[in-house]
Amino acid sequence: MTTTHNLGYPRIGDFRQLKFALEAYWKGEKSLAELEAQAREIRYQNIQTQIAAGIQWIPVNDFAYYDQTLNMSTLLGVIPPRFRQETYEVDVAFRMARGRAPSDDNACCAGHAPRGSKADYAGAMKKWFDTNYHYIVPELYADTEFAITDTRLFDEVTEALALKDDAQNIDFKPVLIGPVTYLYLAENVGHAIPKLSRLPELLAVYQQILQKLAEQGINWVQLDEPILGLELSAEWQAAFHQAYIELAKTPVKLLLATYFETLGEHLQLTCDLPVDGLHYDGLRGEPQLKEVIEQYPADKVLSLGLVDGRNIWKTDLNAVLQILETAKAKFDNRLWIAPSCSLLHVPVNLEVETQLNPELKTYLAFAKQKLEEVKLLADALNGQANRHALAENAKVMAAKKTSKQVNNPAVQARLAKLNEIALTRPAPYAARAAVQKAKFNLPLFPTTTIGSFPQTAQIRQARRQFKAGQLPEADYIAAMQAEIRDVCERQERIGIDVLVHGEPERNDMVEYFGEQLDGYAFTQFGWVQSYGSRCVKPPIIFGDVSRPKAMTVSWSSYAQSQTDKIMKGMLTGAVTMLNWSFVRNDQSRETTCNQIALALRDEVMDLETAGIQMIQIDEAALREGLPLKQSDWANYLRWAVNSFRVTTSGVQNDTQIHTHMCYSEFNDIIEAVAAMDADVITIETSKSNMKLLDAFVDFAYPNEIGPGVYDIHSPNIPTVEQMVRLIEKAAKLIPAQRLWVNPDCGLKTRGWTETEPALANMVEAAKALRSRYQKSQKSA
Repeated sequence: MTTTHNLGYPRIGDFRQLKFALEAYWKGEKSLAELEAQAREIRYQNIQTQIAAGIQWIPVNDFAYYDQTLNMSTLLGVIPPRFRQETYEVDVAFRMARGRAPSDDNACCAGHAPRGSKADYAGAMKKWFDTNYHYIVPELYADTEFAITDTRLFDEVTEALALKDDAQNIDFKPVLIGPVTYLYLAENVGHAIPKLSRLPELLAVYQQILQKLAEQGINWVQLDEPILGLELSAEWQAAFHQAYIELAKTPVKLLLATYFETLGEHLQLTCDLPVDGLHYDGLRGEPQLKEVIEQYPADKVLSLGLVDGRNIWKTDLNAVLQILETAKAKFDNRLWIAPSCSLLHVPVNLEVETQLNPELKTYLAFAKQKLEEVKLLADALNGQANRHALAENAKVMAAKKTSKQVNNPAVQARLAKLNEIALTRPAPYAARAAVQKAKFNLPLFPTTTIGSFPQTAQIRQARRQFKAGQLPEADYIAAMQAEIRDVCERQERIGIDVLVHGEPERNDMVEYFGEQLDGYAFTQFGWVQSYGSRCVKPPIIFGDVSRPKAMTVSWSSYAQSQTDKIMKGMLTGAVTMLNWSFVRNDQSRETTCNQIALALRDEVMDLETAGIQMIQIDEAALREGLPLKQSDWANYLRWAVNSFRVTTSGVQNDTQIHTHMCYSEFNDIIEAVAAMDADVITIETSKSNMKLLDAFVDFAYPNEIGPGVYDIHSPNIPTVEQMVRLIEKAAKLIPAQRLWVNPDCGLKTRGWTETEPALANMVEAAKALRSRYQKSQKSA
């Protein structure tokens, strides 16, 4: 019989119960006992959902208050010195994640350190491979000693096993990040010893963990090793042999799980590892799926993930069954079926969505529904096919291909003529720069901001009331215009050179545009965890994308009418719109991105016609879309850069195009950034002390740059002197004539009490540098 299992289930609850419980605890409004009770209830409901769906091997340890990598760190005793204490408690993990300590009397709230404290800074956060989920990076110091420190894994196993009922044919499978992936993701701090030299001592603790799990009655353990989808050096490949030879000595069976990519050159390595089974992502790894089925040893378990754990579309069950039948012919009862990866990357339950378009809803499957698909596939392979369900699925797949909601002939016809659009501006940057300099007559070190200003309670309330139909449109427009006037007045009073309208009408930089584009849809409860209590609700791109009418022109035009200074128009770029959405799976991402780019091109042209002379197109997520294998980067960067140029190439030479990228490493994509050919790029650099500028210097980046001079994520108000030092450092790397002065990012999350003095200091810093440079030029 084919076996069903799951790699992980969303931990936030159907209605984000975990988010609200965590935040209440951090505010001191809930006790730890109350938080733990809510967590137990979520775990219980998750198990019951999986049992009801027909999943036989149910994951344990897929729950985490913050993230599973942080769980692994506390389990292994990888706790930075600044957070260590004699006895481990869950607040240690919160301190590692959030940088604050609940035990301090001067703390502002539970889970936070005293205001102004610098000792307990949070651990670094990175994206989990190419997902929008984040993890806290493990820190390895010279004195780090691996040891079982946190017992939550074993407590949750005990909790789960108490629910085991032999009559239900279920069992539990603990999930751990594999030792090689964990070590690979960790970062050495200070004078720590080379990472791979620590592998033997790390394996010793993994063996202890597996032994304890065996003593608890566990038979199978899932070890996630997604770095097998990367391009690894020989020493990291050898580490897999070393690791699994040792772990194979333990009494549990090991299911090695890899996902998000093909195994590439690591296929033979994976086949040779002494484990009891392999889980393979047959969707992201589709190009190598046939090889995996053919080459993986038939006497081991092969788990195939052909139900998408990364996206929200129904599975074409009949097509997938053809693949699974081939695998079953070889592996027989050793074939397992699961989603492609953990389901934490998709929303929890489609059933609670009552406002989605009925046709669109038939195309979707969230976590709960994906488990049902796994069971339908297993039943079909086991001779118990639900013919009605398979027939209905086939009807949905056929309907989607011809749906008028999905397919727009006008969009497709326009896209077919994409090669007729010039991807270059009328003149090269040097010529444009001369024209723009004469037109704008800006001072040295011109000041601007990135786009958004503080979103007050009044702004959010007006938006909510308007959306709910409680505020007439005329009153809503009047309220937003009042906010725009206020923002313009504040910027003029401070002395900023190039203004923005503050974006009071925007709830989110992607959602705002998606709501006005055909081909996009939005859920009520389609939340997914980003980290901790941070949840996001990605838009759904379900059909051909087009722009029915202008989206920002009226707001930008009104803002420009309130000032004699230059007003920037503000858009979100096509690549960011794509990478922060659930994207349709019936055409290439390149095709969808080009459709968005054409819609934005229309908006750019309308802004220019309306007299907006500077237009900023943010591409915050350009780097996030990079494929896991570096050998695949060139193709992605080709179409990503081209989509930006499609958006911007139609404007005149004297219209200045800006772009913004936040929190990116530019060294390995600097050629692509330059190829975008924006007149001005603003980037986050204050946290790196301008270190991120090195990539632009080494490449001899020719266009103008606005390196961020203060961190908008901190409530601290930077001094004039601090920002002068940063600008001076930048001016040693980039010619002063090409430097702009701006914050790191948008100011949406800050308050006016922080924003105004910070911007006033920024303007004073720019003035001080202008005076200094003018004096030096005269003396020269």
